[in-house]
Amino acid sequence: MRQHILLALLLLGFFPAMAQIPTPDQFLGYPLGSQFTPHYRVLDYFRQVAATAKNVKVEQYGTTYEGRPLITATIASPANFSRLEEIRQHSLDMSLAKGGQPADQPVIVWLSYNVHGNEAVSTEAAMKTLYELVNNGNAQTQQWLQHTVVIIDPCLNPDGRERYVNFYNQVRGLQPDVNRYSREHNEPWPGGRPNHYYFDLNRDWAWQTQRESQQRVTRYNQWMPQLHVDFHEQEIEAPYYFAPAAEPFHDAITPWQREVQVMIGKNNAKYFDQEGWLYFTKERFDLFYPSYGDTYPMYNGAIGMTYEQGGSGRAGVAVLKRDGDTLTLTDRIAHHFTTGMSTIEVASQQADRILKEYVQYFDKAKKEPQGGYKSYVIKAGGNPEKLNTLAELLRKNNIAFGYGANAAAASGFNYFTGKTENFSVNKEDLVINAFQPRSNMLRVLFEPTSHLTDSVTYDITAWALPYVYGLTTYALKQPLTPAADAPAMQQNTALAAQHPYAYLAQWNSVKDVKFLSALLKRGMKVRFTEAPFMSGGKTFPAGTLVITRTGNNGNGTTFDSYVTSQADKYKITLDAVSTGFVDKGGDFGSDKIRYIKPPKVVLVAGDGISSLGVGEIWHFFEQQLEYPIALVNERNLAAVNWDKTDILILADGDYKTFMDKASNERMKEWVNNGGKLIAIESAVEQLAGADWGIKVKKEKEKEEAVSEKGKPVEDASYDALKPYANRERESVRQFIPGAIFKVQLDTTHPLAFGYPGTYYTLKQDSRLYEFIDNGGWNVGVLKKDNYLSGFVGADTRNRLKDGLLFGVKEMGNGTVVVLADNPLFRSFWENGKLMFSNAVFLVGQ
Repeated sequence: MRQHILLALLLLGFFPAMAQIPTPDQFLGYPLGSQFTPHYRVLDYFRQVAATAKNVKVEQYGTTYEGRPLITATIASPANFSRLEEIRQHSLDMSLAKGGQPADQPVIVWLSYNVHGNEAVSTEAAMKTLYELVNNGNAQTQQWLQHTVVIIDPCLNPDGRERYVNFYNQVRGLQPDVNRYSREHNEPWPGGRPNHYYFDLNRDWAWQTQRESQQRVTRYNQWMPQLHVDFHEQEIEAPYYFAPAAEPFHDAITPWQREVQVMIGKNNAKYFDQEGWLYFTKERFDLFYPSYGDTYPMYNGAIGMTYEQGGSGRAGVAVLKRDGDTLTLTDRIAHHFTTGMSTIEVASQQADRILKEYVQYFDKAKKEPQGGYKSYVIKAGGNPEKLNTLAELLRKNNIAFGYGANAAAASGFNYFTGKTENFSVNKEDLVINAFQPRSNMLRVLFEPTSHLTDSVTYDITAWALPYVYGLTTYALKQPLTPAADAPAMQQNTALAAQHPYAYLAQWNSVKDVKFLSALLKRGMKVRFTEAPFMSGGKTFPAGTLVITRTGNNGNGTTFDSYVTSQADKYKITLDAVSTGFVDKGGDFGSDKIRYIKPPKVVLVAGDGISSLGVGEIWHFFEQQLEYPIALVNERNLAAVNWDKTDILILADGDYKTFMDKASNERMKEWVNNGGKLIAIESAVEQLAGADWGIKVKKEKEKEEAVSEKGKPVEDASYDALKPYANRERESVRQFIPGAIFKVQLDTTHPLAFGYPGTYYTLKQDSRLYEFIDNGGWNVGVLKKDNYLSGFVGADTRNRLKDGLLFGVKEMGNGTVVVLADNPLFRSFWENGKLMFSNAVFLVGQ
């Protein structure tokens, strides 16, 4: 008996990993694919595998807004696992052009799952992928790991995924209902796709506005993988999609990167063909917009790919397709698992070539940067806060920059005038030299004009950072070496007083708005000037904040310390004046100095309203301004205490309020009594249709074609006869996926305070409105020839001129603010945030 016990102990000692590593089915207690797994159980499984396997490392790299852990699992062969830090550092050195390819360096393959929360199959597939990579009985995966290190991020968006999984697990029956009309196939608003603040994290890689993106990209840039796959789902009826991607490809993408996509696509196809699974390639999913999970890696030297499984949030565990087949969660897991393994296989087989090309990518980027421009100069222009915000984005993307060495003359393309001009480089100006490893990403982010190889695109087509930030920028055809050390940012000389009558603060950046928010929450009384004035020999523009000691006596001795401490926190230069008597303009008791009432703000949410639009506003108030805002479902608006509501914000969406006459009239009454309504994008169009004094700009009727004799040309009607095969090309005549236009501003109106005479807007639709001719102000207008960059269909471009985009309609004692374009787009359109803040805090005071 003792011999048998001893033999058993010896066997356990020889085979601990195989005896202890559970399959997902064994660990979860149900077959993978029979239900959706809660996030905490996914984490438990990954940690259990890491605790028992000898070649897996699970690390937490961050948390979500709701406090859920974000993790990666790193899997390698035993030999490579013992030197993971060395491998990581070598990969990083290659991306910095610090040396060639080490002889024993494996390819780093990064697999990202579930960036869209309700595309929930991929996290389930991640567990199966993890198990097979550590399964010593799988000879194939063990061979692949000799030449690869695999990093798995099982869920990029845990908050969104849990929103979906909790919904589905609560409403499904004992058996799944395959009919699409059943409630398990119809998520309630806002759905599980976005994160806590309703952002699409797959559009946030470059901008990193969200906590999840910031932490993930930091982690990604610590490893700099050579291959990255982003796993997604699409509509139920769609077959599986994998690379090669569709046109347009940005021309920064190299022939080698294209070649590897084809190579991996063919390998995927081999396995799909064996199973008889349907798939498609080279359609729909392009490689252009720089902030996707495939393009961001591409512009940073890797092979980036998107894989799309049919299903998404409507598929549930099982759903009936139109062809009569039932698509199951088990099927979807198998498909994602197969492409993941196929990708690792190709990476292993092509390891030497992939690493060689990776080294060459960054060497060439540093020595021979693509594109006609070799350096960029971004002028401080009296706005160091905005310049620092841009600098922070460059740091997040590992783009090297410096500042002007000495005042020097230069010549370059001026983004704002569209001309090549002479200018001076000053010490406080930001200077970027394109001769650096990240020059491709730099070029993509700064190119003035998008070069499209195909007009049918999946997302916006223009994003040049000078327009996004509203900073005068020059692109130079010759390299310019920045100063080695950043200078102390020169501030204008501030007025000082021993016992200030008032503090004055500038108003031209989001940091100024944060400063105002802090004062208002403290109960400080703050004013702003509607017109320029001069005090102490210094000129102050319209919009300047005025914080008087009078009216703030309740803060006692903390008045000075609190105002100055908050100014230091937000890096605001304060002017302290000893009198309210000004040299020129209105004294501080003038009606030109307007009191800012701390607004009580309500944001409308719910069915029919863009969750993305709501999320951008919610995030801006809570995470950037730290100012309170109430979210109210539209169906509950009748319960709102309107007497204590100052501002109602309507994001892009469809509102039942305007379809019901009584509700529409109640809303008008509230505005007439002093309320402020801020309408954005399609909400403006609904105001126009509900008799709010806003009018959609109509197209002029086409003149009838006539012959030389003045008679109608009969065959003009044949223009409607178009080939069916050209339908996609014909549709883009009305298309505007996202293009940049120059807007003329009336800077004397509070909606435009803090801006120069122009603003750069991202237009995503053809909406334009008639000029307000009575009881309102046309603050931001499109004139002729104001197009700058990005794709615009011919018909749409012809319509976008001579109309209103941003304005204010006065109604009784209240106001309606019209924002036809979204100034908070994805929270990366930095220059629009001040206009939105003007609408909230300054307009109508």
